Amino acid sequence: MLENFYQNKFIEAGCDEAGRGCYAGPVFAAAVILPKKFYHPLLNDSKQVKEKDRNELRLFIEKKAVAFAVAKVDNDEIDRINILKASFKAMHLAIEQLKKNPELLIIDGNRFNTYQNIPHHCIIKGDGKYASIAAASILAKTYRDAYMLELHQTFPMYGWDKNKGYGTLVHRNAIAEFGITNYHRKSFNIFSENH
Repeated sequence: MLENFYQNKFIEAGCDEAGRGCYAGPVFAAAVILPKKFYHPLLNDSKQVKEKDRNELRLFIEKKAVAFAVAKVDNDEIDRINILKASFKAMHLAIEQLKKNPELLIIDGNRFNTYQNIPHHCIIKGDGKYASIAAASILAKTYRDAYMLELHQTFPMYGWDKNKGYGTLVHRNAIAEFGITNYHRKSFNIFSENH
């Protein structure tokens, strides 16, 4: 059972990212402020939720959230600044777009760069503990999946409709056969397994 809030005094936003370990595509992040009595029986860490349920949850979260925002940082910038910094940047961009200002941020994971002096707490496996982080993980994942599905139309050989840019065997074999696209992260060691 997810906790609704980390604390009750301040307006808190949960933040999470999706696509950090992918070979291709942007990293997406979401920030979500939930109302006091938010509940959905299927809400959990997005990796534990079936795709169909994630899409249903996305609509529910967008309808019920006090505020939410999703942002992305593309593969070129990931190559320029590194994936960890790109993940933080995507979270910062999402927080910046929130229609309501959070007074506290709860972040999935163990590290974060402070955003505009707003206090934050990093929570390992936070997407399985707090509703707002779980909601952020659902939004980041569903937006990213939709983006990768669109790219798949142009580059069907990489199997992005299934692997969403992760380094599956199908994806690695396609890289070996067709090379990389403008959407691949060149700073990731994506050739080493094939050569």
